[in-house]
Amino acid sequence: MKLIEVFKTNVLDKTAARALAKSLRRLFPGSKISFDLDDCDRILRIESSVPIDVRQVTFSLKTEGYRADVLH
Repeated sequence: MKLIEVFKTNVLDKTAARALAKSLRRLFPGSKISFDLDDCDRILRIESSVPIDVRQVTFSLKTEGYRADVLH
């Protein structure tokens, strides 16, 4: 079963998105992580076979100077 979490972010550029995705892959090995910076909410999507710790995602982005809010 795939678990999916979607976040609204304030990530603006592809270089930052790549670096953040790489960092998140270390926290969530085996997960599929992608950004859609063309969307008005600059979407971060995480797909995993294990539960995703939303607080860990938001904290990880916050430590890099970005915001991530869960979209329901």
